[in-house]
Amino acid sequence: MTLPYPPELLALDELVSLAGPQLERRLLCEVPLDGQCLPVHAFMLGSDKLDAPVVGIFGGVHGLERIGAEVVIAYLRSLVMRLRWDETLHRQLETMRLVLVPVINPGGLVRGTRANPNGVDLMRNAPVDAGEPVPYLIGGQRISASLPWYRGVRGAPMEPESDALCRIVTDELLRRPFSIAVDCHSGFGLNDRVWYPFAHTARPIEHLPEIHALCETMDETLLHHRYVVEPQSRHYLAHGDLWDHLYLGAPPGHVFLPLTLEMGSWLWVRKNPRQLFSRHGLFNPIIGHRQQRVLRRHIGWLDFITRAACSHGRWLPTGARRAHHRALALARWYGGPDR
Repeated sequence: MTLPYPPELLALDELVSLAGPQLERRLLCEVPLDGQCLPVHAFMLGSDKLDAPVVGIFGGVHGLERIGAEVVIAYLRSLVMRLRWDETLHRQLETMRLVLVPVINPGGLVRGTRANPNGVDLMRNAPVDAGEPVPYLIGGQRISASLPWYRGVRGAPMEPESDALCRIVTDELLRRPFSIAVDCHSGFGLNDRVWYPFAHTARPIEHLPEIHALCETMDETLLHHRYVVEPQSRHYLAHGDLWDHLYLGAPPGHVFLPLTLEMGSWLWVRKNPRQLFSRHGLFNPIIGHRQQRVLRRHIGWLDFITRAACSHGRWLPTGARRAHHRALALARWYGGPDR
């Protein structure tokens, strides 16, 4: 039986028709599933100059976490509607580039699974191995595709969806001197968290001062925000993280800041315990007004990220300020200056 075409992809088709030529759509790959081919599309807006800063926004890596794709689609819809009247947005796009891939794992979205149709967890699929012990299964396993967090066969090429994500990041973000990536997920704790690499090691990344400066700018600008910024390694280590792989492959001298938005789905469950009886409800807000609240909150945060990227020259630390931010970051996230 052919499964229904995902409504998220239909919504994206509608946005393309509304936006007109200002929105570029690029087919990254197609995923065969039950007699149909599901596309993975990237959508581009703004300057194509190679010295322009760029923000990449991604969703739907885990098909079960539909809210991640919905946040990206909602933000893209906001941009498309603002193109009609917002002169400030047009001026912003003259000096920066936006790349959005709302649904990276359409097969998992249709089937309601974390993994893709081959049973591979795309966020455990990169050729990066942790040098320290990882949690059993959750850190990535090669035992069986029937178990969660499956990495794929050792030595095999990355899955088409993982490869598509890596290609668009390499082509669009890593070619430019400054870029930020935001990957939207759900399913961790009561708080909305913003994770930065690494996942395969507890070692701080090279651009720790830039992460701290961005975090400080957010704290000063978005008063009373509830985002917890921290390294992913604070919670667990994992094999095969795509953002570790891409960060390690970034050209020297480029500032590439990959961020993962982990929306706190336990809060939705606490407010509506009946969601515990639905696998979909464990990772997504079920009640309409809560979903709308989630979309409003994160659209505002994504707008902050794009503005920060566009104006990165005003907050990016250099010289003594960079050393100062590194010291503050080590004290804040790693317990001291001896890293």
